[in-house]
Amino acid sequence: MPGAGGRNRTLTALGAAAVASLLVAGPAGVFSRTWEFLDFGAGVLSLVSFTATVLWGLIATDRVLLRSGHRLIAQGVHRGAAVCGFGFLALHIWVKVAEQQASGAAAVLPFADDRRPLLIGLGTLAGYLFLAVAVTGAVRSAFASNGRSHWWRALHMCAYPAWGASLVHGLNSGRAASSWVTTAYAVSLIAVAAVLAKRMASRRAVETRSDVPPRPTTPPRPTAAERGNARGWGR
Repeated sequence: MPGAGGRNRTLTALGAAAVASLLVAGPAGVFSRTWEFLDFGAGVLSLVSFTATVLWGLIATDRVLLRSGHRLIAQGVHRGAAVCGFGFLALHIWVKVAEQQASGAAAVLPFADDRRPLLIGLGTLAGYLFLAVAVTGAVRSAFASNGRSHWWRALHMCAYPAWGASLVHGLNSGRAASSWVTTAYAVSLIAVAAVLAKRMASRRAVETRSDVPPRPTTPPRPTAAERGNARGWGR
């Protein structure tokens, strides 16, 4: 078939181009530079992704500015950012263990590192907390069906201490961060704090409005006894 032959030639050309790219990239030092980038960038990208996860999770709860369709889009971005965060986190752990900057035990057990137990342990603990948040988010319907939504909210709130622990880990456990990285972390912290404060203020406003009984729109109709008394006074 001509169509199948054309596809085969296309695949062959793509394979040859990939091999040629590898042959050129190897002597040019692309792989070593890529490894250097991953050594520093994978952790930063993981933290950026989890920061976006927290921000979009807060945005998705807004019921004042966003409609239901907008909230669904925000939830999709929230989940996609979480998947990216876990991907970069796995890459970050693999690179650090491969370079022997952290032991395999420290990557699994919090505070088990010999050299920097606190800082490395905060990163490991943050990973477990983020994982707990992701699992509870995936099985949210199980909590809702059994009337245990308060448990789901409590477990999902672990995202905030996990994010804070990952910030401390990222700023202090590795090499000195560049000024732009520190600035990005500060902006992320301010953004999350601002959105969280707005959410809490909106919730308090809703609770305050719900405590006030609604004002009657029409005057109440008199009862039979009241109508009888009115007729008696009118005599």
